[in-house]
Amino acid sequence: MLAPSLRAFRCLPFHLCYLLVIALSLAATQARGDDPSLIEAVQGFLYQQAQPLGQEVMIDVSPPSAHLPACIAPEPFFPNARQAPIGRVSVGVRCGEGRRQVRYLQAQVDVVGSYMVAAQDIPRKALITQAMITQRQGNLGDLTANALTDEDAIIGKVAQRPLRQGEVFQAHALQTPDLVERGQRVTVSAQGPGFRVTREGEALESGGEGARIRVRFDTRELVTARVTREGALVVDF
Repeated sequence: MLAPSLRAFRCLPFHLCYLLVIALSLAATQARGDDPSLIEAVQGFLYQQAQPLGQEVMIDVSPPSAHLPACIAPEPFFPNARQAPIGRVSVGVRCGEGRRQVRYLQAQVDVVGSYMVAAQDIPRKALITQAMITQRQGNLGDLTANALTDEDAIIGKVAQRPLRQGEVFQAHALQTPDLVERGQRVTVSAQGPGFRVTREGEALESGGEGARIRVRFDTRELVTARVTREGALVVDF
């Protein structure tokens, strides 16, 4: 566990926050006899990754094994490039000449920031508007992986199930509104080098922007096309 003063601090200007993390980290790790340069590098790496997510960052790095030699010129990285820098994370560190040595450390990263919740009860199939959402502050690490924190990802979507006041918006609970309804007459375009064809048909499914649905032409021919706007689709080659 890091020194208590490192567990939580309000975000100062970036360079001051960064120096504070490093200073407190060194004090804590030296007191435990850990590899100071290794912990310093991991702390700095995680702070730089997590700081843009919120106003307050809390980092706790598990010390490396005491049986391992010191890590020379540590270079931290995420083993999974898509890993979010929040919650329980694994950090790889390349060490030594040519970075041939690699070791892994575990850390807990908590970020206090803003996220969106329902400002009222929202019925199923309702179109989400600005008035239906409100902002809260909390530990983003406590949210599920599907939680939505950006209002742009929420407003304009349709609720797939009833949502209770105060509930965190989840990606799987919202859907892009349908631009094409099943049974609707639609226009399907196909374009390639030197040609462009447009035909009318009947949508066999409903779908929002980007959805791929089946369309039947008057000749009974079936094609799968992508919804681009209301009543319009394109065939991708």
